Order: sequence, then structure tokens, then C-alpha cells
Amino acid sequence: MTPTLPNITDLSLKELEATLRSFGEQAYRAKQLHQWIFSRNAKGFSEMTTLPQPLREKLALEFSLLRPQIIAHHHTVEETCDYPTEKIMLSLPDGEAIESVLIASGDRMTACVSSQAGCPLQCTFCATGGMGLHRNLSGGEITSQVHELNRLATAKKSGEGITNVVFMGMGEPLLNTENVIEAVENLSRRSYSLNLSQRKITISTVGIIPEIIRLAKSGLKTKLAVSLHAARQDKRLALMPVAASRYPLMELQAALSEYVFLTGLPVTLVYMLLEGVNDTPEDARLLAGFAKTFLCKINLIDYNANINIKFSPVNRATKDMFTRYLMDSGIHVTVRKSYGTTINAACGQLATSGEYNRKNL
Repeated sequence: MTPTLPNITDLSLKELEATLRSFGEQAYRAKQLHQWIFSRNAKGFSEMTTLPQPLREKLALEFSLLRPQIIAHHHTVEETCDYPTEKIMLSLPDGEAIESVLIASGDRMTACVSSQAGCPLQCTFCATGGMGLHRNLSGGEITSQVHELNRLATAKKSGEGITNVVFMGMGEPLLNTENVIEAVENLSRRSYSLNLSQRKITISTVGIIPEIIRLAKSGLKTKLAVSLHAARQDKRLALMPVAASRYPLMELQAALSEYVFLTGLPVTLVYMLLEGVNDTPEDARLLAGFAKTFLCKINLIDYNANINIKFSPVNRATKDMFTRYLMDSGIHVTVRKSYGTTINAACGQLATSGEYNRKNL
């Protein structure tokens, strides 16, 4: 049920400051309130004991304080890991649902988080795109999502919490840039409970050019990952029709060069190998040529099967050929292991409520 009062977690720090000024309060009260919400994870205004009681009472009359709630939880033990990858479905305060993933690898605990409920981009290999876009998440909803995942992580791995965050869940983060930036700032505030380094936060995009430049100028020190998947315009257009038509490869290449120039930070190019689609020596040559024009590394990933999406992963020999060509071209290449495929928690597999599958039957 949609709350009758506005949810205070949807307000940014600046919006909280404006709200409390309208109440006749000083600016530092907004910072105290923000910390109670996004560091101490208060369940209600009555817990906020550093705020005067009259202010707490007024806040309770004007606002609700609601957070995402877990409604489904799946896990599997990966072959090379003694800790399960977990897929978590969360219900947002208005009833929309999102999926998130917890991945343990070595000494890292990574939260793969969503920035939108659904996605408008309709990439042909991705289940989330089949849902369409329901809405953007607020900065507070993204922050609270991470806190809920951190609660699970600390409870299940000897008190250790999240070490890394990747915006690679449902949605396109750079179609919700303002709220994503707000969430990153919340997660990385030094005096707050999570206190994550921005260098351990990765924002993934299909290549929304204006927002890549905005991100470069934002002052954030996060990592940028770009879902490329083809270095030939017609192939990329077939795989990613919305993104490739609006942001062609040549323009994207120029934008990434500018990003590197403005930030001094490398870009990760994510390339999903699809059998018979983008896996030829010519594809490798074109990818190497694209990558040589700016500071970057290439992350090769496997295709993760989705119901009614008719692609296949490449075989080992093809992957080895592709990797070897890129490395011989002087490019830094990593090959990412897929976690959570058996519970549909890997890249391209997130979709809530079976909506994608029903739509495509």
C-alpha cells in the first residue's frame, strides 16, 4: 500500500536541510537527522534521541519512515566458494519490487544493487529489459537497499560486512544519475556506518554519453564500467537497440576518452561473448582497436542463459582465442566468473515476479 505521508528516506541531505529550515530549525539538525536515517538506520523518529522531542513529533506528523523489505531470498553454493551467492528480492514502500545480489569472493563481499525497478533499454540478452521501466529508485531507497544487504552479510559471514558495491543490478544507473550520486555519497560518508571507499564502488552503464560526462565532472572517485558487447555499430545495434541507436560507438569512444582525460581513471569495458554473434577474430580485432584509444581494461564475461532468450555462451577454445588476441594487442584483460547462475542471479538474469517470462511465453 502506498503510504499517505511522504517517505523521509526519499529526501536528499539538501532537501532535509530545506525542510528543517522551513520548520525553523538550524542546518545541523538536518545532518543529525540524515545520520539517524542512513547510518544508524533508525526504525522510527522516536529513536532519534539527539533531536528535540518537539521536532521528532513534528517529523512523525509530516513523514513516514519506510525502507525496502526482503520478500524472497535464494542462495546457492558456488563451486569455488564456501559462502553462498544470494539473490534477494526487496519490496519498495510503494509495492514495486527489485532484486539485488550478494557475492562472496576471497576477502571481498560485493553487493550488486539495483538503481531502477525494471529497465527501459531492452537489451536483447537481458531479462530485466523485458520488464520495461517501472520507475527510478530514490537515493534513499538505493542506500537502504545496501544497508539491508549489509545486514545479511554481517549476520552470515563472521560479522564481516560489504566491502564493494557494484551498480550492476536492475536498471541503468545513468538514467537515474542524480539519485545514484546521492546514494554513493551516503555510502561513502566517513562518519557513517558503512564508510565505503568510492574506489570500491563501480557504476555500470550501457553508455549514456551525457551522463558519463556528468559523472566525470561530479568529483566522484567511483569506477566506471561500460557494457560494450560489440565494437561494430551494426552488431551493437542488434544487441542493444536503444543504447546503440542513441549513443553510437564513435561518439561513445570520444566520450570515454574525455572521461579518462577529466578523471585520470581507467574505464572497464564489459564484453559478453555470444556464440556466433560477437566472437570472431574480426570482433576481437575491432574491440582491440576501440580499446587502444583510451585508458581501459576489458572484462570478458560469459552469457548467462535466460528463458526465451536465444543465445549461447562460447566454448573454451573461442574464449581462449579471444583473450589471447586482446592480450597480444597489449590490452589488460580479465575474465569474470559468473556467480549465481543456478538461481538466476548472474548478469542479465534479474527480473521480478516472473513478469519477463510471462510476457515472452
